[in-house]
Amino acid sequence: MRAAFLTEYRKPLEIADAPDPDCPEDGVVLDVLACGVCRSDWHAWTGTDPDIVLPHIPGHEYCGVVVETGAGVTRWTVGDRVIAPFILACGSCPDCQSGHQTICAKQVVPGFTVAGAFAERIAVRHADVNLTRLPETMDPALAAALGCRVTTAWHALTGRAALKAGEWLAVWGTGGVGLSAMLLGRALGARVAVVDVVGEKLDYAQDLGADAAIDASRGDPVAHLREVTGGGAHVAVEALGITETSRNALLSLRKLGRMVQVGMPAGEHVTMPLPMDAVYSGQLALYGTRGMPAHRYPSLMSLIDGGHVDLTPLIARRVKLSDASAELAAFDRPAPPGVAVITDFAG
Repeated sequence: MRAAFLTEYRKPLEIADAPDPDCPEDGVVLDVLACGVCRSDWHAWTGTDPDIVLPHIPGHEYCGVVVETGAGVTRWTVGDRVIAPFILACGSCPDCQSGHQTICAKQVVPGFTVAGAFAERIAVRHADVNLTRLPETMDPALAAALGCRVTTAWHALTGRAALKAGEWLAVWGTGGVGLSAMLLGRALGARVAVVDVVGEKLDYAQDLGADAAIDASRGDPVAHLREVTGGGAHVAVEALGITETSRNALLSLRKLGRMVQVGMPAGEHVTMPLPMDAVYSGQLALYGTRGMPAHRYPSLMSLIDGGHVDLTPLIARRVKLSDASAELAAFDRPAPPGVAVITDFAG
């Protein structure tokens, strides 16, 4: 199979032939239909993720067609179109049995701890626990975009912060996960204010239904947001993983507000000075989130398949496998609106 290998940090990926993956006893092998290029892949590419061992195949937002099944698989057969969460849980530990697969101590993370989906094929472990069937009408490129950004945003809003209709949602950062949070928040009946420093992204979010768009490079974005929302947001989503936006997200909340840290802190942002006095005096709640358990996929799929939210505007670019390096490098600077999805693995 063809695959893109990370052999040196911050260097172009090497496109090369690789052996097809072995099928796990309790897993499947997929022909990859599409794979997103995510900011988390950029963390791997820059060398800030400690799980990476070179050479390595990145890619964690994927969907595909089952081409081989292990002897222990009971739910899936060759030809099924499926999607997997980027955290593959074991399904049997106490956390998994309690429904909290994203904190499974035995988790496997394609693209980080094992080979990922910047390749024509990928092995998926614990298939009966982790795979979800794709609706027949769903575009593979959209399905791939669900694998991390959309599912993470959905779990942040519904599984962590419990966003309610009529509340104000503040989204700090309008990349893939931020734009997903904006679209899903609107579908849940919330009013949404987005904050960024890139005018093109703010215009794009507003065109897609954001109630307010705030340019953080002009004036005090926290004061502006609190004015727009009539006293602060009920829920804030931090979608970049950097100190400034995490701090601002907390300060943008009204009393009893809830913040969800969605952006992955890395490098110098692993340890952040945050305004804990605001947490104390405002009686705020601060949640972390990472991924979404597979058992929560049906609620999201139903929302999309039922036509209650249109996520197709997320997909800005359908690219070749050989274009992945350029897409990763684009995260070094403010990236253009929307997300890139690899749909051509031969090019």
